[in-house]
Amino acid sequence: MQQRIEDDFGLVSYEYEQKMDGPNPLPFDDGIIENLPLVKEISATLQDDIKHYKTLIRRIGAVNPDAQQEYLEVKERFEFLTQQIDDLEKASKDLQEVIDELDVLMERDFIKTFKAVNTEFKEYFTRLFNGGEAQLVFSDEEDPVEGGVDIEARLPGRRSQGLSLLSGGERSLTAVALIFALLKVSPTPFCILDEVDAMLDESNVGRFIDLLQDLSSKTQFVIITHNRNTVQAADVIYGVTMGRDSTSQMISLKLEEVDENYVK
Repeated sequence: MQQRIEDDFGLVSYEYEQKMDGPNPLPFDDGIIENLPLVKEISATLQDDIKHYKTLIRRIGAVNPDAQQEYLEVKERFEFLTQQIDDLEKASKDLQEVIDELDVLMERDFIKTFKAVNTEFKEYFTRLFNGGEAQLVFSDEEDPVEGGVDIEARLPGRRSQGLSLLSGGERSLTAVALIFALLKVSPTPFCILDEVDAMLDESNVGRFIDLLQDLSSKTQFVIITHNRNTVQAADVIYGVTMGRDSTSQMISLKLEEVDENYVK
């Protein structure tokens, strides 16, 4: 080992000369040789250490000349995806802030509308039933928007009870009161009612028609009915009948144009 080191150092020159006999020595920059540590005695384990490090180098495998380029490409891809993730997280945060703001506005407007509808519902319920009391209540006071709304009703001469305990006609009249309350608070251009008076008796139909006429100043109602009293309150009647050839025929009639001669 000592001899091999001495032979190897024979190929080292402090100053490189262009013309030199024998193998060209390895040039070193200024200061490298002077800064090397001084070794007076070679360690007995140096040969084993060299073998060990050579083994480690062989385990690394062949050097990939494209490794640097591949690293740069992967690094560029990683930085791009990292930027995309940052943008998505920022967008998600912004959207969550918008959702939270909308939740607050929705809850505020919902409670405001709920109170207005509840006030009108109480009035319409009393008028339709000619007495009694009813109100809208939140199913979940802590979460009014998602919790839902229940109806508590007390008919004239009876105790307060839930909607499920009412008869079919009473439930129909309660639903009409709620619909009229909604239309009173926020009128729509038109409203279609499909046989809502089917289970109502004559007195209830009369009160139903009175409220219907009050709301008709802002909303046009299209009512499907078989009740004669409701038909008589309409401005225009559309009827479907079966002709002699067994096909359906439609007829229309404006009551304001009907006179005694037409009736005869």
